Amino acid sequence: MAHMDLHAPAPGDGPPPAIDDFEEHGTQRKLVGIALKVMIGVALAFSTYQLIVAAFHPLSSLVIRSIHVGFLLMLTFLLYPLNAKQPLDRIAWYDWLLAAGGFGLSLYHWIFEADLIQRAGDPTTTDLVVGAIVVVMVFEASRRIMGKALPIICGTFLLYGMFGQYLPGALAHRGFGFDQIIDQLYLGTEGIYGTPTMVSATYIFLFILFGAFLEHAGMIRLFNNVALGLVGGAQGGPAKVAVISSGLMGTISGSGVANVLTVGQFTIPLMKRFGYTGVFAGAVEATASMGGQIMPPVMGAVAFIMAETLNVPYSDIVKAAIIPAVLYYFTAFAMVHLEAGRMGLLGIPKDQIPSAWRALKTDWHLALPLAALVYMLFHGFTPMFAGLTGLALTAILILGAGIAARLSPAAFRYVFWLAVGLGAASFAKFGIYAIIAVIAVLCLVSFMNREGRVTLAVLRQSLVDGAKQGLVVGVACAIVGVIIGVLSLTGAASTFAGYILEIGEKSLFLSLILTMVACLVLGTGIPTIPNYIITSAIAAPALLKLGVPLIVSHMFVFYFGIMADLTPPVALAAFAAASIAKDDPDKIGWKATQIAIAGYVVPFMAVYSPELMLQGDWTALSVAYVVFKAVVAIALWAAGTVGFFAMPLKPMERVVVVVAACLLVAAIPLTDEIGFAMTAGFVGWHLWQKKRLAPA
Repeated sequence: MAHMDLHAPAPGDGPPPAIDDFEEHGTQRKLVGIALKVMIGVALAFSTYQLIVAAFHPLSSLVIRSIHVGFLLMLTFLLYPLNAKQPLDRIAWYDWLLAAGGFGLSLYHWIFEADLIQRAGDPTTTDLVVGAIVVVMVFEASRRIMGKALPIICGTFLLYGMFGQYLPGALAHRGFGFDQIIDQLYLGTEGIYGTPTMVSATYIFLFILFGAFLEHAGMIRLFNNVALGLVGGAQGGPAKVAVISSGLMGTISGSGVANVLTVGQFTIPLMKRFGYTGVFAGAVEATASMGGQIMPPVMGAVAFIMAETLNVPYSDIVKAAIIPAVLYYFTAFAMVHLEAGRMGLLGIPKDQIPSAWRALKTDWHLALPLAALVYMLFHGFTPMFAGLTGLALTAILILGAGIAARLSPAAFRYVFWLAVGLGAASFAKFGIYAIIAVIAVLCLVSFMNREGRVTLAVLRQSLVDGAKQGLVVGVACAIVGVIIGVLSLTGAASTFAGYILEIGEKSLFLSLILTMVACLVLGTGIPTIPNYIITSAIAAPALLKLGVPLIVSHMFVFYFGIMADLTPPVALAAFAAASIAKDDPDKIGWKATQIAIAGYVVPFMAVYSPELMLQGDWTALSVAYVVFKAVVAIALWAAGTVGFFAMPLKPMERVVVVVAACLLVAAIPLTDEIGFAMTAGFVGWHLWQKKRLAPA
């Protein structure tokens, strides 16, 4: 085993770029001096608090959520200014007050916990004032991070809750007082401290932290080198490297935009250097990175919210997502392969390609935390326990490598396995206290030498980055609680669901189209998490009543929430890719939409053939047939979209392959037979044409 160099850049690697290098959601301050130290201290405290919660769960659920939101507010007001015109190197006086006030008010539920329980349903004036201030601060934090769209949507629902009794007909509700609204949104677990915030305060933050630790340990280097070694020399190798590397990165990171900003720093320039346009390179990376939200085992934050909402094991969500995720990446792979054939692009020269085997041999131990996570998720452990174990193992790997940095390979091997073995044995025998003791001892030893102190700095930066990356998810979960609270208070969700059911009685397909459009429209202004929460509360129950299996109905909504981040005019992943590709984000977004066509089709296939998500009465044979049909359809779509198969396609040939693909998707008698017949005819004709024209 060779040394694990955590700090020196390797081929295809470098220090993970900060997410704030691209203004994904808002303008982030570039702090210096004391302000920077305070921000780092708050971020470290935030991550430490979340680790304590995950390990010991020392407080009641509502208090845990409240303090979690308090940290979110404090860090947001320290990092994000009132607007882009404010100075970015210092914190305004009023933001210091907002940061302190946001965290201070979050302790209200903890300090007065017993009193609030005793007077539940009968809030005092102080309760209402504090609640109103916290709700307003959540709105302002959301505006600073994600812009105006989401606060406006949530504000519209809030206005509906307050004044909806004056609307005509079925839209009106019975009317609710200000005290009832605040009681619903702040004092209970149906508003900003609802299920999304609970999931953010437990599973989501822990897995974001896990991904940050793995990135700093060098996982990006391993993924890039393995992808380069496997497909770098193939036709269109650079683009295929982007697809595989981003897919692997998606296993540990649930953020599509974060994937673009990390993996894309390497893959987009690589694609451009070997002949791809900036638009195509950015689109490939945006498409591949967004798939990380549906890529097991970690997936995106929505998967944890879905598991909690449906009250099913997280492993069930993972199982349902496996085949669609593979099909999504197969689509991107097929598209770049055919595009490379159309443009005549070759692979990377062999002398510039690292060995995949050597990369695995050198850094295989980085996969241990991920392997442990997968094993535990599929063997009955909770996501929190599995995530905490993976995080602890990653910390031990980093510390062990830092301690052994100046040792010989043999000594490195002994120190490495001693640290891992000691950690695993103590964890199995004595639980979390023992693993904390092991990490504490390793930290103490690391502090005693210069290389070790550099390693401790890596751990510290991982904790800080994890806290900063958790802001977008956490604030989105909090503000969407306003919508959930109003919907549950007024019963408005059942009204919209009734419309979908009414349409579904005539056509399930039209109901699916309506739901898809709602997801895409909402997604033009808000991230995937609030998009899913809103549409799942409104549309998913209606789809369930129309006969769509439970998980499939929610995955349908989830998929189109993701696709919204690729669909212009507001395609966040495309904007992130454009900042690296130096090209038009709208063109990148439209091209990404084209490349990710399976993301728009697979959800419909899963509704009509639930075997695709391992739902319903499925068998191995039925699953194999549906997957084979999907693979053929995807290959046909790719050929029709790009205009190339084994050779360039004529317009009529493109029409034929697209029609054949559509017939294979539809679950109507005879459509499969006709689709396969058209496919066989096209392939035979096309290959004969190629052979006939070869001499010319």
